[in-house]
Amino acid sequence: MPTADVLRKKSKQRRLIIQGTLVVLTVLAIWGAVSNAQYNLTRLNMTSGFSFLDRGTGWDYSFSLIERSINDTYAHTLLIGLLNTLFVGFICIITTTIFGFIIGTMRDARHPAVNLAATVYVQIFRNIPLILQAIFLYAILIHMGGPRQAMSLGDVAFLSGRGVMLPGLNISPTAAVVLLLVSFALVIGLIVAKVALWRGLAIWFVGTLVLTLAAGHVLRPAGEALFTIPSLQGLRFQGGISVPIELFALIVSITLYGTAYIAEIVRGGLSQVPRGLVEAGQALGLSRASIWSRIKVPMALRSIIPPLGNQWIFMMKATTIGIAIGFSDLFYITVNSISQSGQTLELILLLMLTFLAINYSIAIFTNWLNARLQLKEH
Repeated sequence: MPTADVLRKKSKQRRLIIQGTLVVLTVLAIWGAVSNAQYNLTRLNMTSGFSFLDRGTGWDYSFSLIERSINDTYAHTLLIGLLNTLFVGFICIITTTIFGFIIGTMRDARHPAVNLAATVYVQIFRNIPLILQAIFLYAILIHMGGPRQAMSLGDVAFLSGRGVMLPGLNISPTAAVVLLLVSFALVIGLIVAKVALWRGLAIWFVGTLVLTLAAGHVLRPAGEALFTIPSLQGLRFQGGISVPIELFALIVSITLYGTAYIAEIVRGGLSQVPRGLVEAGQALGLSRASIWSRIKVPMALRSIIPPLGNQWIFMMKATTIGIAIGFSDLFYITVNSISQSGQTLELILLLMLTFLAINYSIAIFTNWLNARLQLKEH
């Protein structure tokens, strides 16, 4: 009879053989795919590599946060697509998180009407495919008519088939993006400092407002107003912030869809808070708002953050549906670049590596945030 040491040695050898075989097969498969791709490219008289990134594109697209022209290189155009994807992704992460907490709290409420309304919302938007919601919303918006038929909200904001016009600071889109990044950095700083929820929100709001006003005062064009309000001049609006209809439809559809999922995550986290803690807060005379902000939410966050991070990653990946409605995100730019340049493998590789880096960064941030919120053992 073989001894235990002999059996362990044989088992280890088998594992090594299996692992070695898998490695060899993987290398052979990759080598075969690369060789086949090189052969096909040579047969079609197509060059491989990334030198095409320095060539001009010669085509235009709908939206950009920075200066653009049809003479931009592929590298610059792909950068614009990346910025557009990050812009939409982070806006949707913020909006879905805020509305998700609101709807999730309503789902946890005892009032039957409030609970029912939140449940109906979740069941509707969670069970309809996201791309279908985006296309349906876009089809409605583009048939709303021109600027003269625009819907008005207090004569300061307008919605038409061409887009949304909003009042805003008289600064460039690039400066506005920088302000958003600074505001996000302020949130991270408050989390690191472990500032209480309501105090942190107040500090963030006041800090962002002060920074925005200061930046607007410094960066506005000389002799022009700090804020601009859109107004109808002839056949189009002048002033304010113009949001293309594709961008608006994409943000709204992702927000509606993602909010339903985050609401369920929040509801599940709130329901896990021990009933005894809530009763203790009631015994101390705390209001419902204080119990929610000082007891339920801090306790629930420890179970909410991990699945919430998964949803944040999904929000970023969901931006790729913009191609269905003509929004120039990174996926849209990449597909157009493939059709124009023929560099399929290189562009798909860049697209995959970019999303891998973005989503891995979100995962790292989520893990860090989860570790900061965990109770420390003494």
